[in-house]
Amino acid sequence: MARRHQIDAVIEDIDKAMTKLRDAMAGLQVRTAGFKKEHDELARKVADYKVDLEDVAPYIKAT
Repeated sequence: MARRHQIDAVIEDIDKAMTKLRDAMAGLQVRTAGFKKEHDELARKVADYKVDLEDVAPYIKAT
């Protein structure tokens, strides 16, 4: 169960980090600064990673 707990903790931390990123980006002029494309690409890749973690979590054996 420890590995499953670690995966849950990582998923929770990803959610917290992405919320902080969203809040930080709210104060920036993203179109002027040119961060919009990079932000969107990062958010998409992190979301894909999170979904992959959620999908594989049930198959990880507890040690």
